[in-house]
Amino acid sequence: MKDLKYLTAFSIPFVTCFGLYFKGSLVFLAPLYAFVILPVLELLLPVDTENLSQDAVESKLKKQLFDWLLYLNIPVVFGILFFGLYEATTKTIETYELVGMIISVGIVLGVNGINVAHELGHRQHTNERFIGKALLLPSLYMHFYIEHNFGHHLHAATPEDPATARYNQSVYSFWFTSVFRQYAKAWEIQEKLLKNNKKGFFSVKNDMFWFVLLQMTYLGLVVFSFGITGLIFAVGSAIVGILLLETVNYIEHYGLLRLKTKSGRYERVKEIHSWNSNHVIGRIVLYELTRHSDHHYKSSKKYQILDCHEESPQMPFGYPTSMVLAMIPPLWFHIMNKRVPRDMIHLETWTN
Repeated sequence: MKDLKYLTAFSIPFVTCFGLYFKGSLVFLAPLYAFVILPVLELLLPVDTENLSQDAVESKLKKQLFDWLLYLNIPVVFGILFFGLYEATTKTIETYELVGMIISVGIVLGVNGINVAHELGHRQHTNERFIGKALLLPSLYMHFYIEHNFGHHLHAATPEDPATARYNQSVYSFWFTSVFRQYAKAWEIQEKLLKNNKKGFFSVKNDMFWFVLLQMTYLGLVVFSFGITGLIFAVGSAIVGILLLETVNYIEHYGLLRLKTKSGRYERVKEIHSWNSNHVIGRIVLYELTRHSDHHYKSSKKYQILDCHEESPQMPFGYPTSMVLAMIPPLWFHIMNKRVPRDMIHLETWTN
């Protein structure tokens, strides 16, 4: 029964559906649940630092349940998206209801869409990667697959990485720098991949072209089916999902920096270069994303077997709570700056 704990990840889609159906002030139930109720639960429940035994690891790797819990997010995400589009464009609603519906669906796109796409994007099977890319589509963030897998995991915790927040950088500044730098980096990486495979820029193997085409087609279908209001809903929800992702990126590596060796190269990625959180609620709702240190240490590990490393920098709160704190930069800096290892703080390196 313990394996079914990850069904909790579907609690956000559930409360979102509830709000979309009943409307009124209930359209804000999802953000209330995600950023008030879950953080409170995180503070009340104990931290779990236990790692699995080798036998338990082998057992969990054999169970397809953990994979199907990820695949189930495809109908959940797209079902809620189109339910929201339908309700927003065919029913008489107030402006505040539309705003609440956009925010709620955006949270689903971020948590059950992008987050699950991140996990599947690291898989070796083509079908799983395809599902991962499909989950990125409604957030208009398909380039994340390229930049994250071929850029972020190579450059994490260095100034070269757009998805690593600088020491004393606010989350609002990070949103801007990360979003635009990651998109530019994705094109650069794609061009290098094409050259390595002796393909031209206009090759059908240029995934970035396909991502643009698919996303524009998706928006075109939304306009055709649901009109301008539907377009506003789709784009607004995508922006919310993107900002949720970037807020998570912000807290995952905030202020951490890989040192350079005598050769001038950066040391390899270690368990100390990502923030870890063992708070139970965040772990199960986000499919163990909060054990991010182990994920970077070995990105091929599936979510259900990720470990906690004692040497990893530990967040004082879970990810949901930390995301809320990040919205208040002075409070975030007060809590987190003193936790950043002193030997990693090289402000002159970050600002070059």
